[in-house]
Amino acid sequence: MAENNGYKVGSRLEKVLRAGHFAVTAELGPPKSADAEVVRQKAAILKGYVDAANVTDNQTAIVRMSSIAAATLALREGLEPVMQMTCRDRNRLAQQADLLGAYALGIRNCLCLSGDHQKFGNHPDAKNVFDLDSMGLIAVLKGLRDEHKFQCGEEIKDGAPAFFIGAAENPFAPPYEWRPLRLGKKIKAGADFIQTQLIYNVPRFREFMARVRDLGLHEQAFILAGIGPIKSPGAARYMRDQVPGLDVPDEIVERMEAAGKGIEDKKERAKAWRQAGIDLAVELIQQVREIEGVAGVHIMAIEWEEAVPIIAQKAGLLPRPAFNGAAEGA
Repeated sequence: MAENNGYKVGSRLEKVLRAGHFAVTAELGPPKSADAEVVRQKAAILKGYVDAANVTDNQTAIVRMSSIAAATLALREGLEPVMQMTCRDRNRLAQQADLLGAYALGIRNCLCLSGDHQKFGNHPDAKNVFDLDSMGLIAVLKGLRDEHKFQCGEEIKDGAPAFFIGAAENPFAPPYEWRPLRLGKKIKAGADFIQTQLIYNVPRFREFMARVRDLGLHEQAFILAGIGPIKSPGAARYMRDQVPGLDVPDEIVERMEAAGKGIEDKKERAKAWRQAGIDLAVELIQQVREIEGVAGVHIMAIEWEEAVPIIAQKAGLLPRPAFNGAAEGA
């Protein structure tokens, strides 16, 4: 498995993965406000049920509390954050400055992303940056950590940040045969762990992982399979028909539609849909867990953090391992 190049491991997530445990991460979405209590409440829901939680960075190009601030709040509540950083909003000076600040605040995981285009968000006329792409940002983090150098080559004499470096990959975006090769480039650039796009087409994901194993990439980085509960048939149809890069088979949509069939009461019907979505997520976790090379799951219950403890329990992911005390999670 990927070496840590001699730096001191400060990330709980990294410890879990390097110890050979099946890792569990989730997502914590910062609020569209300055209300710190929202972050605290979400952290309380997730604590003990996951090894770390991604704190998104202006997800879908919508202004939210900064990922650094929200990650720091989560950390104070005892939940290890994975700070996301996009290339859309910062040039390399700002990126490196924020990385130094985040590490100084105790953040030890960073997921590098290109970022959704601003035209999809609430400031479509905003000017994007994209000074670096996600591959370049990964390389910057690796240089800071392993070479103790800024991107310009200047040496960091003391206090170089040693992040556990993450990246994303989508097994379902065409051209399919190119995706494992792209993953290999991210790992070569310095990614230690990978979180995939949401998986609903397990056979196609198996094909992707077979090629990943052929290339030996599962031995060079930790791969976490993306799993997401679906709230309603409408959400399933939207993901199938409107979201590029998602592969939602018709049978998934039909399963969600069948869950609420014959239920007249709106609240009860919505409850049945959500239960079906949770059950589906549990089944998907059980399926991907059997695939060689999958080191964990990333549960993306966006704005539905309450579902994560239920899924973790039903999928047999508890208790979570602990390194400084008893096991976590009831």
